[in-house]
Amino acid sequence: MLTNLRWAASIMVLTALGGPVSADVITDWNEKAVAFVSKQRLLPPQAERVIASVHLAMFDAVNSIEPRYRPYRLAVITTKDASAEAAATVAAGMVLAGLHPKDAEESNTLMAEYLAAIPSSEAKSNGIKVGQEVAAKLVAERKADGADVPDSYRPKTRPGVYVPTPITASSMWPKVKPFAMQSPSQFRPQPPISLKSKEWAADYNEIKSLGGKASTKRTARQTEDAQFWLITGPVSYYPIARQLVAAKGMNVLDSARFMALASAAVADSFVAVFDAKYHYDFWRPITAIRNGDIDDNAATEFDPTWQPIDNTPMHPEYPCAHCISSATFATVIESVLGSPDIPEVTMTSPTAPGVTHRWTNVWAYADEVAMARIYAGFHYRFSTRVGQDMGRKIGRHVMQNLMPPISVAGNR
Repeated sequence: MLTNLRWAASIMVLTALGGPVSADVITDWNEKAVAFVSKQRLLPPQAERVIASVHLAMFDAVNSIEPRYRPYRLAVITTKDASAEAAATVAAGMVLAGLHPKDAEESNTLMAEYLAAIPSSEAKSNGIKVGQEVAAKLVAERKADGADVPDSYRPKTRPGVYVPTPITASSMWPKVKPFAMQSPSQFRPQPPISLKSKEWAADYNEIKSLGGKASTKRTARQTEDAQFWLITGPVSYYPIARQLVAAKGMNVLDSARFMALASAAVADSFVAVFDAKYHYDFWRPITAIRNGDIDDNAATEFDPTWQPIDNTPMHPEYPCAHCISSATFATVIESVLGSPDIPEVTMTSPTAPGVTHRWTNVWAYADEVAMARIYAGFHYRFSTRVGQDMGRKIGRHVMQNLMPPISVAGNR
């Protein structure tokens, strides 16, 4: 069930409470949702599925009250004065509870606290009803999206031969229903480059030199970037998005749309990249460099003790996931704001304590992310390039197909 009796009974009590309301309910709930999925220790693809569901529900709820854009899934008939804050709050809280029912009490508490700060009125009651209806629709759809399919990845081996035993990450994700793409394979790239090519030798030797844990070729700033971008998942994008909402003074609906577009695009980027990763099953640098004598390329020398700057992620290499998600994110920002140049945004990273990075251009941010994966010893240059290209395509697809203005959509 999407809710429980205790929460249903508390709705009427909460409508009688009052207090101040935050200036931006959308970014408030983004922060709450990011904290929620972080506490659950969800892998990035699973976390992005939840974040996107929360934001798409908030968008449909707020847009139902002020219908300026084509809905994502549902337009609820309501009064024009219905509370957008109440609608967004209930949509977000009930999606979190619906997708993670074991932790519904935590989500309900967050929702109750936020609703308690909204003055009692008929508008608040109407907003709550909008949020409930939208959340029910989104949760029902995502519960059937294939995300709960058991891991069935089979390591390549021969009878009796040992292979490393940790479970691979998100091997079921190539079968998850996207939010905007027509299929997980819609933007699947061409195969990785030939191991006999000059490009393979160049990229192999670059990452062998720059990405090794004991590298003497990597600069101090390159090492800092590699450490900084060991960060993964929602905490690596949404602080930037929240800062842009504030810097641009977006109203609640425009904030809801921007955050919904960004989160849906990033979620789909993970579906697309894991489709490609498990389709091509390409080896990571640590495997390739320790086996450089079997790639049939005379320009690659093996190093049996080589290792990257940190533990290699447990999924195939090609293409680069950080690169596709950051490029997707950058494409949406550039499209919504009309320029790659942005007000200065800053980020810190738990994997690089005491360091703050700053950007005034979205592609400076995305390129830093991509290069950092080379410096960390995780991805070849050709894989970062392909990942960024996929990200641009997915970002453009989302902008062209989701939530256009009604005048463009010809809707209503």
